Amino acid sequence: MSSLSRMVAAVLVMSLACVAQTTIKVCADPDNLPYSNRRLQGYENKIAQLIIADLKAKPAFSFTRQRRGFIRSQFNKHACDLITGVPAQFRPVLTTEPYLRSTYVFVSRKDRKLKIESFDDPQLNNLNIGLQVLEEDYAPPAQALARRHIVSKLVGYEVFGDEAGAIIRDVAHRKIDVAIVWGPLAGYFARPYKNLLETRPVSPAFDPPGLPFTFAIAMGVRKSDAQLRDRLNAALERHRKDIEHILRSYGVPQLQEPTAVAQAGHK
Repeated sequence: MSSLSRMVAAVLVMSLACVAQTTIKVCADPDNLPYSNRRLQGYENKIAQLIIADLKAKPAFSFTRQRRGFIRSQFNKHACDLITGVPAQFRPVLTTEPYLRSTYVFVSRKDRKLKIESFDDPQLNNLNIGLQVLEEDYAPPAQALARRHIVSKLVGYEVFGDEAGAIIRDVAHRKIDVAIVWGPLAGYFARPYKNLLETRPVSPAFDPPGLPFTFAIAMGVRKSDAQLRDRLNAALERHRKDIEHILRSYGVPQLQEPTAVAQAGHK
């Protein structure tokens, strides 16, 4: 083979390698900040891009609302290879080690001096309380309030789209007295009101006999993709500080003790 032929062959091999570059398909919500949107502005978009780049692969986002039945109807049928933002040990998928641990929080105006940290605080009986509505399911705070028969002054809020931050805005504007919100959403949308609002983690982390308010969040792959899960775990460990930096930039409250976090949930 001539030198020219060898050069041409080498170029072809390199070209084929580029074409064959691994693409990892990521299922993501299209309008669900601070987590994800089509413009890739969410922290889960950023973390997925970071980790997939570490694997020398290209991310390809498939935007779809991850409602009930999503795992069965789309994920298991190869609509994507990876989902972010799932509870650690989420049984329908194979999960990575957690990249985030956070908690539900009480959000109120500083000038109200409510200082609420527990669902047993008697002040809750006399307040207008904002809660996130999660399809057919009741979020843990709603269940905790129902157990205490605090149901007459609850105001439901959407968790998707342009109005996802309305629950925080309405606390700042005195339309409701307190909101009980998943920490990452509260931290993100409370940033413009940092001088007006305060957030306090729900305490304790469990409402006996076993209703959790704190969760470890991971990535999920199909159960047959243990090799990909292991590669993701290695990349997550290599970039732990980078991920913490991303989360801080979004105002996400982070818990450091995995033993204090519930590794359960539904998607």
